[in-house]
Amino acid sequence: MHKAGFVNIVGNPNVGKSTLMNQLVGERISIATFKAQTTRHRIMGIVNTDDMQIVFSDTPGVLKPNYKMQEMMLAFSESALADADVLLYVTDVVEDPEKNIDFLEKVQQMKIPVLLLINKIDELAQKSDEADKPGKSDKSDQSDQSGNSDARLGRLVERWHKLLPNAEILPISAKNKFGVDILLKRIKELLPDSPPYFGKDQLTDKPARFFVSEIIREKILLYYDKEIPYSVEVRVESFKESEKNIHIRAIIYVERDSQKGIIIGHQGYALKKVGMESRKALEKFFGKPIFLETYVKVDKDWRSSQKELNIFGYNPE
Repeated sequence: MHKAGFVNIVGNPNVGKSTLMNQLVGERISIATFKAQTTRHRIMGIVNTDDMQIVFSDTPGVLKPNYKMQEMMLAFSESALADADVLLYVTDVVEDPEKNIDFLEKVQQMKIPVLLLINKIDELAQKSDEADKPGKSDKSDQSDQSGNSDARLGRLVERWHKLLPNAEILPISAKNKFGVDILLKRIKELLPDSPPYFGKDQLTDKPARFFVSEIIREKILLYYDKEIPYSVEVRVESFKESEKNIHIRAIIYVERDSQKGIIIGHQGYALKKVGMESRKALEKFFGKPIFLETYVKVDKDWRSSQKELNIFGYNPE
């Protein structure tokens, strides 16, 4: 018998969903940075063996929307609840378990297997080491660090068990690959019998242009501060591939003229840096030389206009 199914990854922002996705797939499908709201779309990564196909989905962090784009991001996350065969709900050792309780209540009602993953458990050991150092006399700090890492993890597991009593709880560290093999083994056990949903040579559901725009946006997230990265979208205007190389023309959209100036930088230095770092990452991703042109345009309504969002691919089915 052949097994196949959709294993969807959900959770609040900045808990490590994209890092976990990349570890499970074995390829760098999702961009992952230290900043919240890095992932904006639902991205599939497909793992194939002779007798199995696992279709993983990375989703945006759950949030209360402030504008149209965030409404679309939440719709991507909610769509992952509708078609999952196995749900991975990712949290970490520092977030409040009752954050975004409305979404959590929807997870509580699900009848499919739910694996609750407590990520970043390596940080518990680090906090224990810090708490044991001489000079730690702040009572509020001591109360947060009370007990060893195992005891704190036990209390966290107990809190989550009360919120999601039907979920299996697994501690992991996606960054350090701790517990990932155990998780993958459990996922394989839970998959239903089914023929494959995609071709056996397919890695993702996204086209090449999508990954170009994501890689450029990742560099903007890394190199610019404050609101700039969240006001930016990237669209690939031209993608021409030959046997030897790829020529790409990409437009970076911002909301205000002042943001355009910041993206470009003095004498174009900032934009050149983004272009250079993006080209290196793209050459690694595609395995051939890249010729990349980047331009900056102002589109004041792109985050609030449904028409513009549809053009940028924010249209969950």
